[in-house]
Amino acid sequence: MSLYGTMRTGVSGMNAQANRLSTVADNIANSSTVGYKKASVQFSSMILPSSGSSYNSGGVESTVRYDITAESTYTFTTSGTDLAVKGEGFFIVQGASGVEYLTRAGNFVEMSDGTLQNAAGYTLMGYPYNDGVDPTIVINGYDGLEPVKLGTAAIAAKASENGRLPVNLTNTAAVGDTFKTSLSAIDTQGTSRLIEFTYTKTGANAWTIEGKYNGTTVLAATPVTFDALGVMTAPTTPVTTTALTTGLGGAEMKSIAIDLTGTTQLASDSAPGKAGIDGSKASKATGYEINAEGVVSIKYDNGSLVPTYRIALATVQSPNNLLPVAGNLYTTTTDSGVVVLGYAQNGAFGSVLSGALEDSNVDVAAELTSMIESQRNYTANSKVFQTGSELMEVLVNLKR
Repeated sequence: MSLYGTMRTGVSGMNAQANRLSTVADNIANSSTVGYKKASVQFSSMILPSSGSSYNSGGVESTVRYDITAESTYTFTTSGTDLAVKGEGFFIVQGASGVEYLTRAGNFVEMSDGTLQNAAGYTLMGYPYNDGVDPTIVINGYDGLEPVKLGTAAIAAKASENGRLPVNLTNTAAVGDTFKTSLSAIDTQGTSRLIEFTYTKTGANAWTIEGKYNGTTVLAATPVTFDALGVMTAPTTPVTTTALTTGLGGAEMKSIAIDLTGTTQLASDSAPGKAGIDGSKASKATGYEINAEGVVSIKYDNGSLVPTYRIALATVQSPNNLLPVAGNLYTTTTDSGVVVLGYAQNGAFGSVLSGALEDSNVDVAAELTSMIESQRNYTANSKVFQTGSELMEVLVNLKR
C-alpha cells in the first residue's frame, strides 16, 4: 500500500464532493429560475491493480449530469406572452450574434419592434403562417426561421378574393325579367366596393348573371341554367370577376371567385341566400392570441383574428446530453445528436401553453440533504488525507 496513494485517494474524494457541492449551489441558486433543469453528480470508482498482499487505493471519478428531460410543474400568469412547452420540445431563440439556441424558459415580453425576448434577452423564433399549410422543416438546421413579431401597432387590410352568392330566382319570371343583388368587396387598401349583380331571365330554366362596379362590367353575362327540379346545372365552377386597377384612387380590386352553389329556381320570390365574401377593411391591431399549436394570431379592432406566425419547437436524440450555457440555454453536442425541428402538437412535440411558465425542477429539500451528505463525505475524505499525511510524518521520523 502506498501512503501517497492513500493521500491521492482522499484528494480525489474531496474533489468529487466539491463538484457535488457546486451543483447543489447552482441548483439552489436557480430554484426559482424559469425552465431551469437541475444538475447532479454521478460517481464511478477508479480501481488500480493490486497484488495479493498489497492493496493500491484508486479514487473516484465524478460526472455531471443534467436532468433536462424531467418535466416540472407550471405556474399560470396574466401575460399571454409567457409560454411553456407541455411535453417534449424546446423553444428556439436567437441571440444578438445571430446564433440559435434551445431553451425551456418561455418568459417572453414584447419589445418595441414587436419581437418577443425572454429574460436573458434572446428572441423567440418561428415560421411565417401560410394559411394552415405546414411549413417546410429543415431537420438538422435552422433555415426558414425568423423572429416572431406581434406587431401590435400595425394596421392591416385584406382584399377580397373569394365569395359566395346563392340566390333563389322565381320560376314565375317572364323572359326579360331581372333580379338584382350585390356584394360588398374590399380593395387592396381596405375600402369597401359594392359590386352589383343582375340576373336576367333568358328562357325556360335559363338566366344570365352579370356583375358591375360603378357602371364598369367586372363579370360578363354568364349563363345560369336549371333542371326540372329547379336545381342549378350550370355553371359548375365559380364565376370570376375581372380585376380593376383604375378608378379606385390608387387601390386595386382583385379578381374574385364567386361560388353560386345553392342557387335555385323555385316557386318563391327571388331572394339572396346566405351570401358572403372574404377580405377585411383597414383595421388596427389590438392584441394577440397564441394557441396550443403555437399559432400566433393578431387581433384587430374589427373583430378578426389573423394567424401570423407559428412558433417553432426543436429536440435532439438525447436531450440530457445537451450542453447548458449562460442564459438558461442549451446547445447541441456530439452526444446529444443533431437538432430536429418541428412545431407543437405534431409528432412527438408537446403543446404550447400561453399564460404559463415552467418551474425549475429543483427540489430544495433534496438539495439541502445532498449538501449535508457532501459536507460529511468531504470531511471524511479530508480525514483520510490527514491520516495519510500523519503516517508519512511517522515514516520520515523513523530516520531520526
